[in-house]
Amino acid sequence: MTQAETINNENFEPTIIVFACNWCSYAGADLAGVSRLPYPSNIRIVRVMCSGRVDPAFVLKAFLKGADGVIVAGCHPGDCHYLEGNLRAKERIEKMVEALKLLSWEIERFQLEWISASEGKRFAHIMTEFTQKIKELGPLKINK
Repeated sequence: MTQAETINNENFEPTIIVFACNWCSYAGADLAGVSRLPYPSNIRIVRVMCSGRVDPAFVLKAFLKGADGVIVAGCHPGDCHYLEGNLRAKERIEKMVEALKLLSWEIERFQLEWISASEGKRFAHIMTEFTQKIKELGPLKINK
């Protein structure tokens, strides 16, 4: 990385989209908020009923519309409100990673996390770490 890129990345504030399942991850985000646990304001949460309902096209569209990073957050395996929705999400995510590799995009910009309703502190920690990682990577450059 050049010195100019390093300086630009220090001022860079990424946009991060989080697809959060209603029953666990969204509730974990809510707990982080009511507990006043700090996490970056770069996070934009999209509430979905289940992480298994997050279509890979949603992720691609988020990147194409300007997101620098995307997280899909769901219930821990075995705790899904819809029994196996999070396992479906895991399968979709694996395919999504392969698609990102084919597009020559940095797969570090995309992440799957299991966050329960009682893990507000974990939610805040993951969002903080992911935001820092995206800041280090810099803005996503897409050849449209």
